[in-house]
Amino acid sequence: MAKILIVGGGFGGVVAAESLAKKLGRDHEITLVSRSSKFLFSPALVRFAFGKYQVEDISFDLRQALLDRRIRFVEGEIARINHRKRHVKFARGDFVGEMPYDFLVLAPGRRLATEQINGFFEHADHLLGLDAAKKFGDAVRGFHQGHAVIGHCPGARLPIPVFETAFALARLVERRGERDRCAITIVSNETPDEMFGGAAVSEALGDVLKSHRVEFVSNFAITEVTANSVIASDGRKLDCNLRMLVPPFRGPSALLGREITDDEGYVRVDTTMRVSNIEQTYAVGDCVNFDGPKLGHMAVRQGGVAAENLVAEIEGRALSASYDHEMMLVVDAAGQDSIFMRKDLWTDDPTDIKIGKFWAWAKRMEKRYWKAKHA
Repeated sequence: MAKILIVGGGFGGVVAAESLAKKLGRDHEITLVSRSSKFLFSPALVRFAFGKYQVEDISFDLRQALLDRRIRFVEGEIARINHRKRHVKFARGDFVGEMPYDFLVLAPGRRLATEQINGFFEHADHLLGLDAAKKFGDAVRGFHQGHAVIGHCPGARLPIPVFETAFALARLVERRGERDRCAITIVSNETPDEMFGGAAVSEALGDVLKSHRVEFVSNFAITEVTANSVIASDGRKLDCNLRMLVPPFRGPSALLGREITDDEGYVRVDTTMRVSNIEQTYAVGDCVNFDGPKLGHMAVRQGGVAAENLVAEIEGRALSASYDHEMMLVVDAAGQDSIFMRKDLWTDDPTDIKIGKFWAWAKRMEKRYWKAKHA
């Protein structure tokens, strides 16, 4: 019997665990360790911040969901990994100490490197968590006039909530009859195409930005946030009284400086999702070193590939599943302006773009489907 340890309870970790349980049955021991027993459907956090969802609409109890699938769940915080002795040390939670494994799947997500932006912690809001989204939602409810800046910091790698927040805010102040008193600006060090991994989206997004009267400023590399402004590396300053910024991403702290990571702390993997130069170890989700945005859809597909190859390895077969780095997403503009994009980020194939109300509906149905399937 193999002991399989999965570290991380996001999209990639949950899919890997459930796929392994389905393929292996009761013959092997599968344990998933996560910092929280609550699974959060993060693509819905913008709508949560704007009061469209409650906490229970976008989360479920991971412990119970996995128990029903014969997967052991442990709430814990990873402290250190010893690949040579094959054990992971956990610092606190349900289990404290060293947990042995035969096979390891790393899915701890990414770290928010807010320390790279002066004043971020004191003055900026973001949407990457329930508490943060609630705090920003409270700020939105108090915003009735002035300038809102929605920013994508250098290294952020998550453009969707930037645009969805700007569009949701534009709709809100329009409904309040306050649109002429509120300016909304998106800032980024990149163009829209660059924000989406090189996909040709600038024209489609430009039309939607114009229809919502949202200004887009590229080549604005955020380096500092104050109580009433956002400042770029070249000294330009935008005064504002509401701000939501997606901070820089880096690899998870527990893996920093190890032989398995690149300069930004992301785990080096190949297309089978195996960690480079480490036996019987896989990594999936935001912690891996693939280029472009980091999206839940990618983590789901990576979790499936890792599970299929891990089973093959247990059974002595050649690894056959391979991950294709395809970006597929919806920017929800809550109406006819909603945009669907699909692009293979490892080829020069053109970007597939569709626009219409259907795509906003499809994104909301995806949330319902995910919760119904896993809760």
